Amino acid sequence: MRPFGGTPIVTLAGIVFTTILMIAAVGDVRTRRIPNSIVAILALTGIAFTVVQHPVLPGLARAGGGFGTGLIFWLPFYALGWLGAGDVKLYAAAGAWLGPMRALDGALVGALSGAVLSLIWMMRAHGVQESVRTLGLAAGTPQVLAPSASPAAKRSTMPYGVAIAVGALCAGWLPRLIFS
Repeated sequence: MRPFGGTPIVTLAGIVFTTILMIAAVGDVRTRRIPNSIVAILALTGIAFTVVQHPVLPGLARAGGGFGTGLIFWLPFYALGWLGAGDVKLYAAAGAWLGPMRALDGALVGALSGAVLSLIWMMRAHGVQESVRTLGLAAGTPQVLAPSASPAAKRSTMPYGVAIAVGALCAGWLPRLIFS
């Protein structure tokens, strides 16, 4: 079962989910920031959606499980410096809509699409030869992929919120993506 199929109300909820994620992704492209206000709106509407779809306690457990799954999956990437805190929080909030298994589906799709987008971004910015050299170094020292803290370096980083949104949207709209 996909979370956003079925009744018109559930489809409308899916449109709300999609809209919030698109706002976050576009904002990330423009500013390399995902505001906490967008994350909070996504999380609170996700909890409300899940509680309306299920009895209150199981709904809260499902929303919490999805939130926790998203957080646990993406937190190591933040610890390595590969993602910003906003990316992690955005996906955890999306997980509240999706529940644990769909959150895991979307995280895997988001990681794959993020890897592809990162490679394209890296080759576009540094050329194929420099990108291959950097990836070779990263095999032994993953920290070389972490961006520097300078404002100019931050502007040149890939807006990973796009990949996060792609993963969450795929999990929300596509049936039987990886699991279930």
